[in-house]
Amino acid sequence: MRWLRYDAADGPRIGLLQSERVHDLTALHPDLRDGLAWLGLSAAVRADLQARALRAPGVPLAGLALLTPLARPGKLICLGLNYADHAAEGGHQAPEYPAFFMRGATSLLAPGAPLLRPHCSDKLDFEAELAVIIGSPARQRTLDDALACVGGYSIFNDGTLRDYQRKASQWTIGKNFDATGPFGPWVVSPDELPPGASGLRIQSRLNGQVMQDSNTRLMITTVAQAIVLLSECLTLEVGDVIAMGTPAGVGYARKPPVFMKAGDRIEIDIEQIGVLANPIADAA
Repeated sequence: MRWLRYDAADGPRIGLLQSERVHDLTALHPDLRDGLAWLGLSAAVRADLQARALRAPGVPLAGLALLTPLARPGKLICLGLNYADHAAEGGHQAPEYPAFFMRGATSLLAPGAPLLRPHCSDKLDFEAELAVIIGSPARQRTLDDALACVGGYSIFNDGTLRDYQRKASQWTIGKNFDATGPFGPWVVSPDELPPGASGLRIQSRLNGQVMQDSNTRLMITTVAQAIVLLSECLTLEVGDVIAMGTPAGVGYARKPPVFMKAGDRIEIDIEQIGVLANPIADAA
């Protein structure tokens, strides 16, 4: 199952994606305006709504303005240096414990919306990442039951202002500029993917040129391990998101460095999930 959030005349709606057509769930359940509401329904209710929605013909995906699947995730937790080759290209050792950091909701960006380069920096970089959406509360999970709390998988672009990232030992400020974190275009249920979304090709393409090309099986900390480590410390709640880090090939590590500028187009492609694409524009 694939679900998404899109804009309509009466506000955001939730729909199911099948064969390039979107089937309206909000028409059947008017309270469904955000992914959090969809995830909060019981499995039986979701199955019933899914069956009923798919009986309708749906509308073409191409005609819709997509939104981030979740308007305001409660927590967006990111892993840094989670691919050994990316750690190495930045001169780092692979960490023994994940480099966790947080992003705020104001940094998020819808599929297709302009990713904004601020006036204060010209060092806007891209990072292709797998996004994990929590579907049920998780506290003190083990490797055996960690994946049971996953509600789905999506795509994230951890857009980063590299000069601001390096102004302090903490990366937070460089990772939280407004409209720099594209998220979407939809959420794929776990049953459609390998366990932990492992073994999927992950790429970034800038203006059609492949910049990053790797596989999620090369993550140092797996999805299950990340959930175990996080839930040891805090409660993962429905609608929280974990961004699983990026492989080698980012712009700052290239010689010469390659940063995104107005007029560019960045695409993040994860096998069996989809493509998250955004143009780049200068902030007003």
